[in-house]
Amino acid sequence: MPRTGPRTHLLTQTLEAAYARLGLRGGSVLLAVSGGADSTALLVGTARVAPRLRLRVEVATLNHGLRLESQAEVQAVVRLAGGLGLPCHVRELHLRPGAGVEARAREARYAALEALRRERGLMAVATAHTASDQAETLLMRLARGTALRGAGGIQEAREGLVRPLLERTRADVEAFLAEEGVTYSTDPMNADPALFRTRIRRDVLPAFSRAAGHAVETRLAAFARLAAEDDALLASLADEAWRRLRLEDGSLEAVGVRALEAPLRRRVLVRLLGEAGVPADEALLARVLRAVERGGVASLGRELQLRAASGRVRCVRREERPETRELRLDGPGAGGLLEGTGWRFSVEPGPPPLGVHGLVLAEGTRWPLTVRTRQPGDRLGTAAGQRKLQDVLVDLRVPAEKRAAWPVVVDGEGRVLWLPGLWSPPPPAVASGHALWAAPPGPSIQRTPSL
Repeated sequence: MPRTGPRTHLLTQTLEAAYARLGLRGGSVLLAVSGGADSTALLVGTARVAPRLRLRVEVATLNHGLRLESQAEVQAVVRLAGGLGLPCHVRELHLRPGAGVEARAREARYAALEALRRERGLMAVATAHTASDQAETLLMRLARGTALRGAGGIQEAREGLVRPLLERTRADVEAFLAEEGVTYSTDPMNADPALFRTRIRRDVLPAFSRAAGHAVETRLAAFARLAAEDDALLASLADEAWRRLRLEDGSLEAVGVRALEAPLRRRVLVRLLGEAGVPADEALLARVLRAVERGGVASLGRELQLRAASGRVRCVRREERPETRELRLDGPGAGGLLEGTGWRFSVEPGPPPLGVHGLVLAEGTRWPLTVRTRQPGDRLGTAAGQRKLQDVLVDLRVPAEKRAAWPVVVDGEGRVLWLPGLWSPPPPAVASGHALWAAPPGPSIQRTPSL
């Protein structure tokens, strides 16, 4: 008869509730079992509750190839699974020792488990992470510096993966196996003081518990669970803010970003940096937040800048002022591409089609027209008199990185006639019957005020 001592009851009750909560009642699961205490308890406990849950269970054990004992441990798992009437699949990973072996082993392990899950048509992989692992992970991340997202620690579930033992400590697991009379293997790497996690497990957590006067693992794990819930809510609100503030050109509306509460503002800006391929650490994020608050610029490294001006927050590449480009239009029928800008111009009879800007040309227009990028000293005639073109572009909130490449149309006497898509002069008293068409390269700032 199977034993039903208090430790067995506690662990099997935890597993049954977790599998049901995670939507696996009547489903299927692949148990990742190394032969250590945690995964052995996962195997034995799941075998106990599977009939009540109508849960199809299979087992996977992986040989990383890093220790001589690995093969014997794999065979022990195969025997235990067989004794419980469960199919067991063995996979060889053939890893080599050396730098980054922990990360390489973890990546190879999860890839092999996911491939096997798909091959076997199972709903989820179950790993044996416990509240003790959660507490260690939380302290490691806090020591290295983390925000709420990192404090959330190990997640109970994600697509194709569940961790049904997160509520139980390592002591609970070992007590269960002792009560069941089941042996398990011990990985010497878990005692290696060169590993940060080992030092947290052996030195920090016991000292913390002594100082608190009680075991702290379950309370740390509970905090991580609550932090994950809070972070999920903030992430949802940040996604909503992102969608609301995102502009057509990929930048963010600066006023709206500044109006966000600090937790949402940080998340939105971290996402903007991530889209530019820039990892955000604490120091960089502080610089970015200052730039946004002041409407300034923050260096992002790798020839990138974050700019918060002209009503937009965006990541741009630092560039030298491009050399002036010119396109000469001698009269009706002339046309061409303004090199380096993507803008295409032509002199045509009648108004332009939808999506193309147009300037009605006056009778007596001074030919040739020249389309070029702006030059120092350019001025624009407005109802209020002559104004510097630079000042007009600033008033129109054209991003600094776009000003140097924006096309300027001047007539044969050098007078600025038009800024396509930004500013148009009043209609002429007598039209010539022709118009200058300007086709932009893509999404642009659509403004045509009279100044």
